[in-house]
Amino acid sequence: MSESFDAVDIIRTKRDRGELSSEEIAWVVDAYTREVVADEQMSALAMAILLNGMNRREIGDWTAAMIASGERMDFSSLSRPTADKHSTGGVGDKITLPLAPLVAACGVAVPQLSGRGLGHTGGTLDKLEAVPGWRASLSNAEILDQLEDVGAVICAAGSGLAPADKRLYSLRDVTGTVEAIPLIASSIMSKKIAEGTGVLVLDVKVGSGAFMKTEPDARELAETMVALGQDAGVHTVALLTDMSTPLGLTAGNGLEVRESVEVLAGGGPQDVVDLTLALAREMLQGAGVEDVDPADALRDGRAMDVWRRMIAAQGGDPDAALPTAAETHQVVADRDGVLTELDALAVGVAAWRLGAGRARKEDPVQAAAGVELHAKPGDRVRAGEPVMTLHTDTPERFERALAALEGGWSVGDTAPGRPDVVIDRIA
Repeated sequence: MSESFDAVDIIRTKRDRGELSSEEIAWVVDAYTREVVADEQMSALAMAILLNGMNRREIGDWTAAMIASGERMDFSSLSRPTADKHSTGGVGDKITLPLAPLVAACGVAVPQLSGRGLGHTGGTLDKLEAVPGWRASLSNAEILDQLEDVGAVICAAGSGLAPADKRLYSLRDVTGTVEAIPLIASSIMSKKIAEGTGVLVLDVKVGSGAFMKTEPDARELAETMVALGQDAGVHTVALLTDMSTPLGLTAGNGLEVRESVEVLAGGGPQDVVDLTLALAREMLQGAGVEDVDPADALRDGRAMDVWRRMIAAQGGDPDAALPTAAETHQVVADRDGVLTELDALAVGVAAWRLGAGRARKEDPVQAAAGVELHAKPGDRVRAGEPVMTLHTDTPERFERALAALEGGWSVGDTAPGRPDVVIDRIA
């Protein structure tokens, strides 16, 4: 079959800071999915996009082409509105676990299609697989049934959603083009729009442990994604949130599940509670549910009830003991004082090296590995007392984890100011 365009011409256009037409974008994404455009050609185009950018129309067309490469889900048959949340990833970011059942307990269905971790950022599916028996893969029919019955589902996205993005994501990972904001935004939003939710709240992290290290970059990404969602008819809001220090007191799979259950039981670290409630209120407001305070559903046990039903519906045992690591190692303060710094990236890399994360998508993870924090910046510590505990089944990993933490935390005399977990709202 003859092709409408030539990949080399499209690469040259973007290389020379030109604007790609809607037809060129639709063709190149489709042709890449059909393997007519080769990996090396798409790599060159991705680099040209990284260096020269895209305007809003181009990014919208690229996103639409990604969506058109696969199927779209439809939740219109459900008896309640739908809302979803996407986080750009961070250290200790277990928010999806308490958030989905909390929002469901307030009357809005949550179809949370999630992924696995890569590098220092943990994946929601990896965390939940620490629960004995829980399964991540559901059919579309199972997703719909669970949403109607339970109100919340956290599962793997099917291969039919935006398959072009799956190919391009793998390519970007090995060609130094992951950071291209047009490609990040279209990657996230193509899957979320194809998912079919009516409301989308974006948690865009900024700080050392985040993908976006600076607030201007995070803001640009958030504004781009909000525009894509609104253009597609999805009520979209973004919160810029702090990821300079880890979220909560745990980084690791089973450790984060335990902490999430504490939040659902009405306890847990204040920053995790605050962010969970902030995102829940945005999701409920977007879905038109404004007379319900999600804090009440944490206090009275309704969110916990939905959590238990959600876990059980996917084969998990909500009463089963979570795995514990075979070995632990305490990192202690060398002086009395105040914890003045706790770098999110250092803690994330340490958890990754302990076995909580993976370097390649096919690598296994340890359910019990990770870092448990005993203090956060501003807390007083005493010489010889633990600041954190490292968990792993393979003690030979301790040395490299400790190396990752060197220079990543410090004790001083003056308490630092604690930034608010929510930096700004973009709508």
